[in-house]
Amino acid sequence: MADVAREAGVSHQTVSRVLNDHPNVRADTRARVEAAISRLGYRRNLVARALVTRRSRTLGVVSFDTTLYGPASTIYGIQQAARAAGYFVSIVSLKTIDAEGVRDAIDYLTEQGVDGIVVVAPQHSASRALESLPADTPVVAVEGTHRADIPVVCIDQVEGARLVVRHLLELGHETVWHVSGPSDWLEAEGRMEGWRSALEEAGRQVPEPLAGDWSPRAGYEAGKILAASEGVTAVFAANDQMALGVLRALSEEGVPVPGRISVVGFDDIPESEFFSPPLTTVRQDFGAVGRHCIEVLLRRIDAGAGSDERLVVPPTLVVRSSTAPAR
Repeated sequence: MADVAREAGVSHQTVSRVLNDHPNVRADTRARVEAAISRLGYRRNLVARALVTRRSRTLGVVSFDTTLYGPASTIYGIQQAARAAGYFVSIVSLKTIDAEGVRDAIDYLTEQGVDGIVVVAPQHSASRALESLPADTPVVAVEGTHRADIPVVCIDQVEGARLVVRHLLELGHETVWHVSGPSDWLEAEGRMEGWRSALEEAGRQVPEPLAGDWSPRAGYEAGKILAASEGVTAVFAANDQMALGVLRALSEEGVPVPGRISVVGFDDIPESEFFSPPLTTVRQDFGAVGRHCIEVLLRRIDAGAGSDERLVVPPTLVVRSSTAPAR
């Protein structure tokens, strides 16, 4: 920094003010300092800066199964929001989520000096793991936790499923069959709850759900069963990958979609509009989840205390060609 000051013909303090974007620096002076920084290839020492400010400008993220669209999109949204706020992100991806694994991940990130941590906790096991964290750890959970002092940011899975059922009932379908996600996932639980409650409120039969695991294979196997079942006219798959499997099975069995059976997914993955037929589905705003996570976490860091904030992001229904009026 002293070299930059000499090169620009200013004081050490002026260079510091420019680096920290202080408003009380003349435009021509700022330009001269920035030119000197560029010529000399100066890079600030982030470790030294962290010692002075007690901020590393780095946030940690703990996640599970980043191969799935939802968790991967959530992490991307968090990264984008963090960079917009001037922070870098360090990610730890766990193969399985349990209390010990989550604690180890948070201990690792804490040792790296992160200012705060986002835990993408889509499963009950992850939610339970958060209960044993130290109270002074600045943490935000995506999806859920039972800890009153850990803020939560989530998408309204229940309302998303209710949007699906209302759409299909309005098209004249008597009821809606459901291919569910894994039982330990909070998202799968919320989608099933919304599906069931919407049917019950409408006074409709609630068929026995078919258990899935988020994979196209699970949807395909469920689709084979549905194709052979009497009276099935509408199917709600808990994610788009399983909806893809359902569509493949129905096609193989000669069941037209949406001619005989309407199919709806959940997530609005980029490929869903190119399914055959293009898939009606529920869109989740992962960008909004990321922004809210960073906003809440930075407030948590500044306050130095826990909070009971719970921010719920509304989903939207995207209607395409896989649904039609019931015959």
